[in-house]
Amino acid sequence: MAAVDQPTCLIDDFGPLPLLRPGTVAELGECVRGALSRGQAIYPVGGGTMLGLGLPPTKDGVAVCTSALNGVIDYPARDMTVTVQAGMTVARLQNLLAQENQRLPVDVPNADRATLGGALAANVSGPRRYGFGTMRDYVIGISLVNDEGHETKAGGRVVKNVAGYDLCKLYVGSLGTLGVISQVTLKLKPRPEENALVTVGSTTDGLEALLDVLHRSRTRPVCVEVLNAATVRQVNATAGRVLPDAAEWVAAVGFEDNREAVSWQVRQLIKELPQPEAGVNVLADCAARPLWAALTEFAAWPEARLTFKANLLPGATAAFCRQADALPEGLALKVHAGSGIVVGHAAGDLTPERAAAILKALLQTAAAARGNVVVTRCPPAWKAALPIWGAPRGDAALMRRVKQALDPRGSFNPGRFLDGL
Repeated sequence: MAAVDQPTCLIDDFGPLPLLRPGTVAELGECVRGALSRGQAIYPVGGGTMLGLGLPPTKDGVAVCTSALNGVIDYPARDMTVTVQAGMTVARLQNLLAQENQRLPVDVPNADRATLGGALAANVSGPRRYGFGTMRDYVIGISLVNDEGHETKAGGRVVKNVAGYDLCKLYVGSLGTLGVISQVTLKLKPRPEENALVTVGSTTDGLEALLDVLHRSRTRPVCVEVLNAATVRQVNATAGRVLPDAAEWVAAVGFEDNREAVSWQVRQLIKELPQPEAGVNVLADCAARPLWAALTEFAAWPEARLTFKANLLPGATAAFCRQADALPEGLALKVHAGSGIVVGHAAGDLTPERAAAILKALLQTAAAARGNVVVTRCPPAWKAALPIWGAPRGDAALMRRVKQALDPRGSFNPGRFLDGL
């Protein structure tokens, strides 16, 4: 049985919970079986970077940290796949892959602390999701410790694996409610020869026209990020003055490919932009790194009092952003414009009542565009009064059936996920 490595762990002020740190999958199974024998719940913990996501726990239990499960199981680089334990940090994984000029093209904030299992459980993604997709697009095999303390597997270690149900996608984004992820096999991408970010300023009135141009472009960007003035100030404060600070909005369009392809796409986009001579800048390779990093880390801004993520039809993002930007709180907004995802931060002396009013207004707008708004971070005391998972969804009953089938005793992360799962 794994020893208690740290005395306690708090999740949304719930606890203190004993924190167990198993060093092997066998010890992880023992932790699960021991907790179940005592009638306790199991709360998976990785690097702790996403503990604020979701509702507070509803049952006494133990926190199980997977960070010691960080080994490399198999890395056949020529097959462009890798199998590692889920406690490995994302930064360490990327450093390993870089030695073979490969990468996992998914942006994860706080990558030096975030574990791969935690990123998978929360389905974390960032700017490059427009061109490369999300975590679930790269998982071809996954292993979990189930509610009996046994390791179960789904998928395999080769890309062309079609045996059985595709449970990998079911586990990604399940917030640890179906088991503790212990191992994962990922398909990989080669590192690009060149990368560049084209930044262009816009007025609020011209934002929709600019987004239309970017959507119709002959180029194939890997990211289309749009930032309001508050976010521009925040980025410039952390990454140096990499963005024009006089514009009401700034779009950052990223390209990654061989040098010739990147050069052509940059020139082509500049031709397509309205008034390309005004407020356009190109950051290439090393010069672009601080901005890439700032765009990735924005979602984890530590000074935020309230953080939300909206998803809606891409064509409705401009109107949603104008509404959010006009709020008196001065929200910091960043938009994955090609994917219809808006991340917003509110800081300062925001009250829970005002937070509820903001979310209600934004939810109505998102719902009209067939979307939703979820709260990714706020003070734990606010969660009882805020729509943490947004508007009710039509698939809640199906999710409950899946939960009942895979975790019938409700042992994993009880109460934290959608609809109190």
